[in-house]
Amino acid sequence: MNEAGRARFLVELIKPSHYDDDGYLIQWWRGFVPSSSLSSIYGLALDAQARAVLGDGVDLEIAAHDETNARVPVRSIIRRFKRNLNRGVVLMIGVQTNQFARAVDIARELRAAGIQVAIGGFHVSGCLAMLPEMPPEMKDALALGITLFAGEAEHRLDELLVAAFEDRLPPVYNFMADLPAMDGEPLPFLPIKYVKRYAGAIGCFDAGRGCPFSCSFCTIINVQGRKSRHRSADDIEQLIRAHAAQGVRSFFITDDNFARNRNWEAILDRIIQLKRRDRLKINIIMQVDTMCHKIPNFVEKSVRAGCKKVFIGLESINPDSLKGASKGQNCITEYRRMLQAWKRAKVLTYAGYILGFPSDTPDSIERDIQIIQRELPIDIMEFFMLTPLPGSKDHQEMYLRGERMEADTNKYDAEHAAADHPRMSAAEWQDIYQRAWHLYYSPAHIETLIKRAVASGMRTRRMTSMILYFYGSHAYERVHPLQGGIIRRKPRTQRRPGFPRENPLRFFMRRAREMSATYVPGLWFMWRLERLRRKIENDPASKRYTDVALSPVADDEFGADLELYHATDSARHAADQARTRADAIRQIDSSGDAAA
Repeated sequence: MNEAGRARFLVELIKPSHYDDDGYLIQWWRGFVPSSSLSSIYGLALDAQARAVLGDGVDLEIAAHDETNARVPVRSIIRRFKRNLNRGVVLMIGVQTNQFARAVDIARELRAAGIQVAIGGFHVSGCLAMLPEMPPEMKDALALGITLFAGEAEHRLDELLVAAFEDRLPPVYNFMADLPAMDGEPLPFLPIKYVKRYAGAIGCFDAGRGCPFSCSFCTIINVQGRKSRHRSADDIEQLIRAHAAQGVRSFFITDDNFARNRNWEAILDRIIQLKRRDRLKINIIMQVDTMCHKIPNFVEKSVRAGCKKVFIGLESINPDSLKGASKGQNCITEYRRMLQAWKRAKVLTYAGYILGFPSDTPDSIERDIQIIQRELPIDIMEFFMLTPLPGSKDHQEMYLRGERMEADTNKYDAEHAAADHPRMSAAEWQDIYQRAWHLYYSPAHIETLIKRAVASGMRTRRMTSMILYFYGSHAYERVHPLQGGIIRRKPRTQRRPGFPRENPLRFFMRRAREMSATYVPGLWFMWRLERLRRKIENDPASKRYTDVALSPVADDEFGADLELYHATDSARHAADQARTRADAIRQIDSSGDAAA
């Protein structure tokens, strides 16, 4: 009982991280990517708390942990639950496939102490939605007494909390056949003490769920559905006001594709109104598709609403790869128009690029990167290895065909070869993934990116800070930027089961060497990047810079590029030489026009 004589029921929300190849947790002093799932479930739990779903005499006490930016105090949680006679439940939130092993490791300790645990997220939902039987790692979790939750928690969290309060949690909740509406539902929220653990104190929310496309590698369409479900403009205003009241004004809209949210215009209009009427300084990052610029007013209203950065699922420029992945909506002839539209609006563009489609080879990937550098005004590129994620059509088909896939779920992080490739060995595939970052962020292309920023009137500090983070995460921290953060924390005692716990002296000596090998060259790169930025900014010629990627698009311009994929080596070489000469002539003509 608490001081007022009321009963307490503890609700502990944990977003797990995952292990690196040495078995250590990937964790940071400050994280970069906020967890939409954690915010959503916290908001639902707050609503359940306000409605006293367990009765007027029971208080819900809610705590949250994102393990990417804070240590999960398992022993402290066990002690707190023990003092409360284990009245409570621990919910593992938004667990992706690469995080499932870590989630079970945490749950194993909690279950040994008699604490109720449930695991939800894309891995559980994807497997139950797409596979004919439960995979071994999920059966092992059930054997530990862990409850598995598939589907979304709106309208269902009350049921789970009441079952946990009455100590009758079932082994499995499966709500995949009934996806809830979102309009008027409790809103995502995290208190400032949690939000400030993300660099820039950035909040996040999903304005909608579902995607109309049919990409074979995607889990969204099979977990969240292909029908658009969305929040109202009133919901978003309430959400923004609640965050602004605690000083949070930067937001990541986590819709897989905000441009296909049927309510996008009403939402953006309301945010614009808040900025104008209430003078709120709102900054937004959103995810969109490659055809969003064709939606009337979408780019213009996004900018007026405070959009500074957009993430675009470019995936590939190889037409064979796009066709094979059911990515027909990605049209190579529109890429430059779309990117130029965002660049004219002074919005920084991120593009995700997948390596390992069946037609890919190391040579073709290198060629594609060269074409991108020359032809497309993308700012930041991030690379992924094609991974058969549970919940995707690719994974389902490989499973049904009995093809080999990686057994260790920890490696489903898009940085490891989780399946065989028809044209590359695992070593070749891994090697080109590592080299792709260095190929794109070559010294010459970094200089080009900064020059394009100056010529487009964009803030160069924003550009160089993102280059530092995205390239530096891979080159120096050796993690994918989406798993990155500021200053790696590596607790010696939190190592994956099966790995020995290192001697303290040996561990800390090795850790000191690792930090020196990471941060000394990283700081040197940052200094050189800043020196280059100042040099380019101070050069008057930079404002007149132009190249192929910044030039207007001719309707038939990309036809030659498409032919290159199917040409012989000699024909491709000749075509490349011709294009190089044409590019040089165009730059000379542009320079002459500028001088005149």
